[in-house]
Amino acid sequence: MNRKPTVVLGMLGPTLDTGKTPERWGRWRPSVALCQHEDLLVDRFELLHQRRFEALARTVMEDVRHVSPETLVRGHAVEVDDPWDFEAVYGALHDFARAYPFAPDREDYLVHITTGTHVAQICLFLLTESRYFPARLLQTSPPKREREETAAGSYAIIDLDLSKYDRIASRFQKEQREAVSFLKGGIETRNPGYNRLIERIEHVAIASRAPILLMGPTGAGKSQLARKIYDLKRARRQVSGDFVDLNCATVRGDGAMSALFGHTRGAFTGALKDRPGLLRKAHEGVLFLDEIGELGADEQAMLLRAIEERSFLPVGSDREVKSEFQLLAGTNRDLGLEVAAGRFREDLLARINLWTFRLPGLRDRAEDIEPNLDHELDASARLLGVRITMSRDARARFLGFATSPEAAWPGNFRDFNAAVTRMATLAPGGRIGAAIVEEEIERLSAMWRRAPVAGGGGSDADDLVVEALGERRAAALDLFDRAQLAEVLRVVKGARSLSEAGRVLFSASRARKKSVNDADRLRKYLARFDIDWGALKGG
Repeated sequence: MNRKPTVVLGMLGPTLDTGKTPERWGRWRPSVALCQHEDLLVDRFELLHQRRFEALARTVMEDVRHVSPETLVRGHAVEVDDPWDFEAVYGALHDFARAYPFAPDREDYLVHITTGTHVAQICLFLLTESRYFPARLLQTSPPKREREETAAGSYAIIDLDLSKYDRIASRFQKEQREAVSFLKGGIETRNPGYNRLIERIEHVAIASRAPILLMGPTGAGKSQLARKIYDLKRARRQVSGDFVDLNCATVRGDGAMSALFGHTRGAFTGALKDRPGLLRKAHEGVLFLDEIGELGADEQAMLLRAIEERSFLPVGSDREVKSEFQLLAGTNRDLGLEVAAGRFREDLLARINLWTFRLPGLRDRAEDIEPNLDHELDASARLLGVRITMSRDARARFLGFATSPEAAWPGNFRDFNAAVTRMATLAPGGRIGAAIVEEEIERLSAMWRRAPVAGGGGSDADDLVVEALGERRAAALDLFDRAQLAEVLRVVKGARSLSEAGRVLFSASRARKKSVNDADRLRKYLARFDIDWGALKGG
């Protein structure tokens, strides 16, 4: 295989390369010495210099030709008024790199970083790292007196392509795995889609300070993930301030404005003293606004300005306050639909959905129920101060129920955590048996059956009726029909097929029939309300 020609690009060293008299040959001069190594054949040397050092550049080029006749030496005037002005030096070298006819498929390039000012050396490093110079770095060193070396000294070639360094690459991969595991709370999750999602969130959390929008149903873990993102950024020293959070559904009107933006004394009745507000507390930290879709129009407008301009007016004040924070937002609503309905600002959504991640509910992560069970058992053990275990039969029964269509998990991980906590608390001697599991299954089933009609509406299941029929048609239904349809829609939404949903809904009557067609029976029921299975699952 033919050797590719070696091309060195380097800055003239006005101090290290200096010398006019014959005595210069007794000194180590980096730009000359790099062409004296027997095992480093330099085919072409591109010497960059300022015009005021033209005479020195000519001397160095002549000396290189003398010690290495096979080396073609070319000088390039790179003019910089102040060699210590980083922006000017970088700009000049960047212009040179863009204009130079690199041909990395035919030539091998080395960038000499021993000469030039420290600023020039840094700029050469950065331009090589970013591949404007498609090269490796060349570092030369003078001879050491205590060792017998040639007058050329020594040299080292440094490749900035980290993928070629197995130990460094392994270290980065290990750090990324640790960061992803940290975001997952140390749980060895198995759902491929969820694992890919967390890997992407980890990358964005480290690389960006832009707002992040976490979407997903109630109890999917948005609040816990937001806190983990902050802790990860804090560990990487990307934020120095606090983690400040607010559930926007808990505040309204003046209370919301005051909580977020603060107020001055006397701004409104009851404002007895100044209040800094959460945005100011989040300065140089992270602000997490859960259920951001619950904010009113005035709060949305002020939040938009705070995100865009990093400043806002506290209630009752005419003096702006500055705050640099990263916004994390959570919602279980479709904010696009909220915009269409006029309840959420389109410009605010455009600002916060640069990075949008939708967390799946527990039913969509059946593979992760078992590792989450182990995690919750360990958490209960720490809480109760007793080792918690499950018998084999009890574990199999609970996992079978938890992953079945009968398990609604409307509260997702909140429901799951509560179920495990109850079983652990009731377990004699910390051993969860089959009887305790059966009791918990009955409790959950009864709770979920009551959920659709509790309070006459407003539950997640009841919202499915509105989603399927619209507000007006849903309101026209009798409470009995609405509650029944809500339960049917809940089961259908969680089932993988129409037949599976039918088996759950008609489990009692199908046992008395010789021939069953649960899918057809369910399809006809939905048709009474003009609901199509395919459209329902597609939504």
